[in-house]
Amino acid sequence: MAEEGGAQVSTVLESARRVAPLAAETARSNERERALGVELVNELRDGGLLHMCLPGSLGGGEVEPRELILALEELARGDGAAGWCAMVASTSCLLGAYLPTARAEEVYAGGRNVLAGVFAPRGRALRRERDFLVGGRWPFVSGVGHCDWLMAGCLVFGESGDAPEALASGAPDVRLMLMPRERVQVLDTWSVAGLCGTGSHDIAADRVEVPHELGVSLFTQRPLHDGALYAFPLFGLLALGICAVGLGIARGALDELSALARGKRPAPGARALAERSTIQAEVARAEGGLRSARAFVLEQVDEAWRAAQDGGTLSEAHRLGLRLAATHGTWAAAEAVTAAYHAAGGVAIYLDSPLQRRLRDIHVATQHIMVAPATWELTGRLLLGLPTDITQL
Repeated sequence: MAEEGGAQVSTVLESARRVAPLAAETARSNERERALGVELVNELRDGGLLHMCLPGSLGGGEVEPRELILALEELARGDGAAGWCAMVASTSCLLGAYLPTARAEEVYAGGRNVLAGVFAPRGRALRRERDFLVGGRWPFVSGVGHCDWLMAGCLVFGESGDAPEALASGAPDVRLMLMPRERVQVLDTWSVAGLCGTGSHDIAADRVEVPHELGVSLFTQRPLHDGALYAFPLFGLLALGICAVGLGIARGALDELSALARGKRPAPGARALAERSTIQAEVARAEGGLRSARAFVLEQVDEAWRAAQDGGTLSEAHRLGLRLAATHGTWAAAEAVTAAYHAAGGVAIYLDSPLQRRLRDIHVATQHIMVAPATWELTGRLLLGLPTDITQL
């Protein structure tokens, strides 16, 4: 690992810095094709950027949360879609810690196979003697075009199929079913406003047989790997990953505004955009908001990581801090991108301007349930000391 400003810089961050220019260069074609290009996917895989959360013993990076955030931020600074796909694939690798070694090796192939999918239990899994029989349809499967395995959230039913099985808490049994890509149908549905290059199409399964060991419960099962990363809250890490992508999109937008403002003149002989006091103030406010939000994220991550390393258990306060920082960071990023777009003026509306793409990308990221406005209510209830279900915190 190298040193930067007194802090260690991981290999994945170095990889992200190397790949980010290619992501920026191919951003328009990725958006047009609604998928990341083959060359970019190969660079992401070879750089370890699709397996950052996979246990090291399985061929993954098993990186610290701070390293994950910095690497995703750097990729999204190049292009939001590349950062998003790396985020989804890497956080999906957390499931590797729950699988028996032989099954994990089958799924991840030593850090070469890519996994992605959807947690939301939109499918149905019928429990049988040796397997689950899975069917359903799931939206928002980011990067499905370059995946080897897919995971899909399901309600588990007994053999009678009458009602979902219940956990001891009374909640329904929800499991992630892991299926080879060739057993699943991909439905071309990803015609959207932003993050087009993620290729987040729907998938469908019809009577797919999934061995019991490949039906993972994040609520009742404990990780089989004892690394501190797997004591970190999985949903919290997912929210932080989304936030990291948002921070990177915003940083890229401010980079682009700065370069534009130094050269753009509204009329021949007029002052450059950067010389106008209103633009100066707008840039300063956006920069201050983004830096503050980023600092809050890293502060909360570092505190929670120390707790994970020390005792392996994170308190409710840690979980609250992580989700609050992730949501705040994502929305602060959206404000910075919006400010950059407005400050740029009319040139930002053209399709060859990265600013319009970043505007659309960030406002798709804010729609994710992990950082959506409802999370303000969840964290607000906890801050006010009200009884709150923190299952997905």
